[in-house]
Amino acid sequence: MYKNLPTLFVYLDRYNDQIFENNTTNLGIIYRNYNSCRREVELSKIARACKKKRYKLYVSNDLRLAMKVKADGIYIPSFNKSKSFMNLEKKNLCVVGSAHNQKEIKTKIMQKCSALFISPIFFVEKKKQFLGIHKFNYLSRANKINVFAIGGINEKNIRKLKLLNIKGYAGIRMFKKKPACKRPVFSKY
Repeated sequence: MYKNLPTLFVYLDRYNDQIFENNTTNLGIIYRNYNSCRREVELSKIARACKKKRYKLYVSNDLRLAMKVKADGIYIPSFNKSKSFMNLEKKNLCVVGSAHNQKEIKTKIMQKCSALFISPIFFVEKKKQFLGIHKFNYLSRANKINVFAIGGINEKNIRKLKLLNIKGYAGIRMFKKKPACKRPVFSKY
C-alpha cells in the first residue's frame, strides 16, 4: 500500500493557474485528457507546476507519459479493465483508480490500486443515479482500501463528507466555478 496519499485531489484536463495559487500542500493532481493533440505540452507544464508546489501528480491511463514526466503515480479510470498496471510498485508509482459499484471495486483491487475514487456520491446532472451517504459508506467499509469521495460535491453538501468513511475527496467542477480564494474545498472537510 502507498502511504503518502493526499487528502484532496483535483482532476485537470488542461493547465489552470488558479489551482496552483493555493498554499495547500496535501493536494494531488490527476491529469485526465485523452483527446488533446497538445497533451504532452499541457502535462509538462502541469508537472513543472506540481514539482514547484510539491503536489503529487497522477497521469490517467498512460504509463509511458507518466514515466516521461516523472509522475508520482497513475490513475486508472473505471472503464479500464486491463491488468497491465499490476506491477507498478517496482517502478515506484502509486496506482489509484475509480469505480462506481462493487464489481468495479473488485476489478480495481485486482489491478493493485492503492486508493479508489468511488462516485458519484451526490447528485450529478449527467448521471441519473447517485450513491448517497449510506450506500457509499457500505461500499467503502466493505473493501479494505483507501477510499475517496467524488461526484456532486459542492458548497451545500461538503459538510456531509464528515459522515463518510473516507481518506479524502476529489473534485472536477467545483474547482472550475469560483476563484481559488473563494472555494470552500481547500478547507478541512
